[in-house]
Amino acid sequence: MSHILDYFNDIEWLYSIAYILTGTLLFFIGKFLYKITHKDINIADELVEKDNFAFSFSYVGYFIAVVIIIGSSIIGESHGIVTDLVNIVVYGLLGILFLHLSSWISNRFMFKLFNLKKEVVTDRNEGAGIIFASIYIVNALILYGSIVGESESILHGITTFVGYWLLANILLIVSTLVYTKSLDYDIHSEIEKDNVAAGISFSGALLAIGIIIMNAISHEFQDWFTTIIDVVAQGVLGMILLPFVRIIADKILLPGQKLTHEIAHQEKPNCGAALMEAFCYVAASLFILWSI
Repeated sequence: MSHILDYFNDIEWLYSIAYILTGTLLFFIGKFLYKITHKDINIADELVEKDNFAFSFSYVGYFIAVVIIIGSSIIGESHGIVTDLVNIVVYGLLGILFLHLSSWISNRFMFKLFNLKKEVVTDRNEGAGIIFASIYIVNALILYGSIVGESESILHGITTFVGYWLLANILLIVSTLVYTKSLDYDIHSEIEKDNVAAGISFSGALLAIGIIIMNAISHEFQDWFTTIIDVVAQGVLGMILLPFVRIIADKILLPGQKLTHEIAHQEKPNCGAALMEAFCYVAASLFILWSI
């Protein structure tokens, strides 16, 4: 009981409430931004009236991303309540705004054949919904690394944030395009055919790439030469890793079978096999994160 009283006598609990309230405000700003950037989508209708599961995937993925970004602006060493709240608001708002820009860039350069409204809203394509959710989350991981890796000075920190973000997005696009070329099926065609398994597998690969890039840019900034070398080196490692992970998954988790065949080359794609492959990608990226 005395510990509880001591806690409430400590002014730091008021700081915690201030952080929570500020984070909650940012969450609602994120919700508002989604609504105004998707004016052609009736969100309530898709979720409640149409029970559109594909849209639910994408929508929830967006909010997971927003929470990750808000968390990245809150965590870390305190520099005083005023400075902390300014940092949370500045980097939280920047992160949410850049999340929308990042997602647009990813859709434009990695999935230019897809259209959110057509695939997720009109066609209710669950595989596309999973991929769009993963795009939001992957970009949030990159923004997390960009925010955590910035410097204490807000002006210099914003410059570093933007530089990290640009470098990471270039690497994300290149890594994803290289990965799609390594597949023995066309991911766009499979998603167009409502192949949920292909969406699950590809989302696992995206998350793995995002985790590796996040780890590369989340270290304290030293200089741009060191940063570029670290990010590129870890990105290349990720590009090499993913094809090997798929081979290892075939041999260990599904002996005698090929995961690719289960995902794309049969009449009914195997979502369970796709989930196993996605797990392998993410697990391998976590091992890299913990080892480097």
